[in-house]
Amino acid sequence: MSQVLEAGVKFFQYRNKRGTRREIYETSLQLVPLARRAGALFIVNDHADIALAVDADGVHLGQDDLPLKHARNLLGSGKLIGISTHGPDQAKVAEAGGADYIGFGPVFRTSTKDAGPVQGIEKITAIKRIVSVPVIAIGGITLANVGAVISAGADGVAVISSVLSAPDRKVAAMEMMREIQKNRMQASEVRGMNDE
Repeated sequence: MSQVLEAGVKFFQYRNKRGTRREIYETSLQLVPLARRAGALFIVNDHADIALAVDADGVHLGQDDLPLKHARNLLGSGKLIGISTHGPDQAKVAEAGGADYIGFGPVFRTSTKDAGPVQGIEKITAIKRIVSVPVIAIGGITLANVGAVISAGADGVAVISSVLSAPDRKVAAMEMMREIQKNRMQASEVRGMNDE
């Protein structure tokens, strides 16, 4: 985590599908102060109670996790809650239920998790038209395709393999962020020309 924080990543989600709840708690307890010192948000995946116990900035929930309304009751209004979605209906339900952001995908094929059928880049644009909360693209995001994902309207991306499997994680994270920033600026310029 320290390498990607040094690269300037400002949103970190701790995801551990194989660890025990105690291991997830203990690790989260160690990671929260690292994120705070770097000025980054720290989100716990799946476990709202652990997010509360370690004073994380929020929780990210899947479709089969604790329902959003119960997570909000547990965490209160001051914490972020993100929801993984895989289609327009789930995205609308998540926003209506009070999600602060949605993860949408998988945009591309991914070996990290089984998240259902590939959605493709075009569906990011469609999702952005029907929700007003930030949309974070998930699934198979690489340096080669992140520009197209941002150009399609994603507010951000969730990345695992492209950074964790890189020889230098800090460099990989910096390259990814540079590509995101470049495509955000280009998309903004295009919108500006269209508004004139």
